[in-house]
Amino acid sequence: MSALPQSAPSAEDVAENAARTTAVRDGHNKPFAFRHFPPEVLKDALRQMHLIRRFEEGAEESYTRGLIHGTMHLSIGQEASAVGACLALTDTDQITSTHRGHGHCIAKGAEVGKMFAEFFGKETGYCRGRGGSMHIADVSKGNLGANGIVAGGLPIAVGAALSMKMQKRPDVVVSFFGDGANNEGAFHEALNMASIWKLPVIFVCENNKYGMSVSTERSTAVKNIAERAVAYSMPGVTVDGNSLSDVSEALVTAIERARAGEGPSLVECKTYRHRGHSKSDRNRYRTKEEIDDWISKDPIGRFEAEMLDYGVVDAGEIEAIREGVEREIAEGIEFAKNSPSPDVKEATRDVYTA
Repeated sequence: MSALPQSAPSAEDVAENAARTTAVRDGHNKPFAFRHFPPEVLKDALRQMHLIRRFEEGAEESYTRGLIHGTMHLSIGQEASAVGACLALTDTDQITSTHRGHGHCIAKGAEVGKMFAEFFGKETGYCRGRGGSMHIADVSKGNLGANGIVAGGLPIAVGAALSMKMQKRPDVVVSFFGDGANNEGAFHEALNMASIWKLPVIFVCENNKYGMSVSTERSTAVKNIAERAVAYSMPGVTVDGNSLSDVSEALVTAIERARAGEGPSLVECKTYRHRGHSKSDRNRYRTKEEIDDWISKDPIGRFEAEMLDYGVVDAGEIEAIREGVEREIAEGIEFAKNSPSPDVKEATRDVYTA
């Protein structure tokens, strides 16, 4: 049997194939963040991730030298969820944070010098040295504050979102919380009220597998915390919290939905803290193998590799970012060390009674 003659491709076929080739060449198959955000935004995102990491390492070193008292909760290893979640926010958008909130503060525009000063208990800190590690706020950047109470920020975020809706503002609130908070009553109450009123709030769970020393497998009935969204008639999505692109994609979708008046969303970022729960944690509930496995998935190294692969930066630019961050951290520590301590005569300043 002779082969049937092949007809020449139509003009439409040629155009479609050309468009497909152009799409591949132009990077339409790149991860979301590399398609959605311009290079300068991505470079600043990398800078912020390095800044968070070095800030916390600097705070840890200062604690060891006795410059910081009390305790602290480090988010080393969770930088992608903080930065990815804040990429699409403006200064008039707001966040509420957690006891592990240094990354959220920096991702929302905080100055590390003022943060170190707050850690050191100095008058130049964000809260005049009264708040310390767990209570940094900067309303000028939309940061309504970290919170030492597990799930304490969720109802605050709902109230802020209600205010935005009543004022007909186009802004949104992102409420960060940990996996331990999803078993608190405030979590369920906040999601319920936000859904009833269709409030512009996005609930972002940073699931680092452990609430203090208790794993989510032992504390939470559902496999994925995002599954709980269905009970409150809102979208729920679980993403790789160590992928800045995956986090930013989920947040952009949720933010656009909230700005359109369609109500709240729940985003679960699965990530991991490299350090213990706090500085007093002996870390006996995790194996070295588990910790090493997650360290090998480090979000900063991963994002750097993607930036290099897609030609957003070169090795020299990455080194320049790191050097710039080192200078910023060193200057921030010196600023804090040289700042004045609060006057004991003003111990009751900013304390109010009804």
